[in-house]
Amino acid sequence: MPRLILGAFAAASLGLLISGSAHAAKPFPSPSAPAPVFYRSVKVDGLDIFYREAGAANAPTLLLLHGFPSSSRMFEPLLARLSGQFHLLAPDYPGFGHSDAPDPKAFAYTFDHIAEVMQHFTEAVGSSRYVLYMQDYGGPVGFRLAVAHPERVQGVIIQNAVAHDDGLGPRWNRMREFWADRAANEAGFRQSLTSLAGAQRRHLGASPNATNYDPDLWSDEFAFLNKSGESDIQIDLFFDYRTNVASYSAWQAWLRQAKPPTLVVWGRYDQSFEAAEAQAYKREIPDADVHLIDAGHFALDEKPDEVAALIGAFMSKLSKSRRPRSTPMKNAYTPR
Repeated sequence: MPRLILGAFAAASLGLLISGSAHAAKPFPSPSAPAPVFYRSVKVDGLDIFYREAGAANAPTLLLLHGFPSSSRMFEPLLARLSGQFHLLAPDYPGFGHSDAPDPKAFAYTFDHIAEVMQHFTEAVGSSRYVLYMQDYGGPVGFRLAVAHPERVQGVIIQNAVAHDDGLGPRWNRMREFWADRAANEAGFRQSLTSLAGAQRRHLGASPNATNYDPDLWSDEFAFLNKSGESDIQIDLFFDYRTNVASYSAWQAWLRQAKPPTLVVWGRYDQSFEAAEAQAYKREIPDADVHLIDAGHFALDEKPDEVAALIGAFMSKLSKSRRPRSTPMKNAYTPR
């Protein structure tokens, strides 16, 4: 059988096994034909939620959950490389990117609330089965989605997102002081949050390859964080991050019980989280596929080809066996 036909047959088989849509399964584009990216908004809980979407709707879905202080824009490298094989959905959280950013006096900026909006987002766009890609804040959001609706999760991809104390090194002592006494520590956090040096440090980390990084990455981030009202939103989320640490045991319990197929891709030069966190996931998922790569906190900044290749291999492996749905667990948050 010609190679092209074999490739099309394998792609169609993958779509049948882990389709992210209710549409009838049809062959979807080959890896050599990236799909166009669409820039959309949908009304969710009274908010306009912006999202990027690429790939055939009947292909396996990757739900891409961004970190701080990013947006769906961080996933442009994956949209360009993987949309010929998979269906990619990348939303902006409320208060981020191009989504609505209501005043914190009118909208509770907590991880419970953002996870609730993201759950409603997936329902609004008709995505009921997906593989979670979680980076930084995407971890707290994604794990809440998984615990609330484990039957929707076909696998997890973790990229510098934390679910164990192993990932929080000595530099988190200052954050714990902020959690203990917000009033006494908030001014210092605001100054660090909105500085250009802080934005640059988040991207470069300890990387010896600074010339590989586009400075637009941190200059755009700096401009975003200095928009009117944005620091109020981010400070509220910084303070609420303590609820994530308190939830680690529940997330670990879900991982142990559900045993989702798991890929961990960790940028070793991250200065926000400790590299030991990557291996910590093997305590719950002994067969997790763990890769420590030469990149920083935002691994897609420096190693988009390597990360995309790892994701492609992981997603293809999922097509080889259909896993039973996980047993539902108690919700991590109370729907509003």
